[in-house]
Amino acid sequence: MKMSPYLAFSGNCEEAFKYYEKVLGGKIVMMVPHAGTPAEEHVPAEWRDKIMHARLEFGDGQVLMGADAPPQFRTTMSGFSISLQFTDIGEAERIFNALAEKGQVRMPFSKTFWAERFGMLIDRFGTPWMVNCEKPA
Repeated sequence: MKMSPYLAFSGNCEEAFKYYEKVLGGKIVMMVPHAGTPAEEHVPAEWRDKIMHARLEFGDGQVLMGADAPPQFRTTMSGFSISLQFTDIGEAERIFNALAEKGQVRMPFSKTFWAERFGMLIDRFGTPWMVNCEKPA
């Protein structure tokens, strides 16, 4: 069994996933708009070019998925964070800073009693993240 986060966006899923692809060094393996699918008739005309399903693969078999949720199905992202774990401080800091760009830092990326570095943020797309760089064993 594997667990993969599935994010709901309010119309900017494609932009978010292209950004995550760049920041996380991954590859978008699926980006399907509503248009041309059976779902097309169930969304407003202005939503047909919005994303019905996106899949990003990155790291060692990690997957992030998402879609644009039409207004009647959209809920805000709260009560969770996507947690990224690192052993390389430089890479962790690079990704934290990239995700924080135009977002909101909730806890600065700094040393803690449990980690070499840890930080929390909400990115420009409304996605909450935790970035953790473990202490050496």
